[in-house]
Amino acid sequence: MTKKINAHMITVLGLLIALTVVLSRMFGFETQFIKISFDFVPKIIMGALFGPLWTGVGAVAADTIGMMLFARSPFFPGFTLNAFISGLIYGYFFYRKEVTWKNAILCSLSITIIVSLILTPIWLAIMYNQPLTSVVIWGPRLIKALVMFPIQSILNYVVGRALPLKRLKSYLKTVR
Repeated sequence: MTKKINAHMITVLGLLIALTVVLSRMFGFETQFIKISFDFVPKIIMGALFGPLWTGVGAVAADTIGMMLFARSPFFPGFTLNAFISGLIYGYFFYRKEVTWKNAILCSLSITIIVSLILTPIWLAIMYNQPLTSVVIWGPRLIKALVMFPIQSILNYVVGRALPLKRLKSYLKTVR
């Protein structure tokens, strides 16, 4: 985690937050019980450049801005907590670490289990007064996990390896 953050870092973080909002709210698919988007791609970059805390903060900012501008459902703070936790996970797996298949898969697995299969069903059960064992909650969630886990793992690896992260990190550190 970077202790001092400069203007260039704030600018890059802001652009990544905006990209997260666009990918999540404009190009994502969302129903009452399921949301599919590629908003995790900018979070990979945030995690690699800024570390767990700033990625979590950026994910919360993106969730809050997206909710204010493009609300599709009622606001629920549990989903904002999900955004923060997913940002922490991306930062943990990609900050100051080489992007490997192991990291990419473990990152996707952690997010799938912790956020998609543990926390989100709890929030949905609370929001819509459904039993936690309801097929309405678990059916779409399990299908999404089976479909998105390999896609997310592959994109974690490809994006992490394709970007010149070392050059970006050194640029952000040297610019004053």
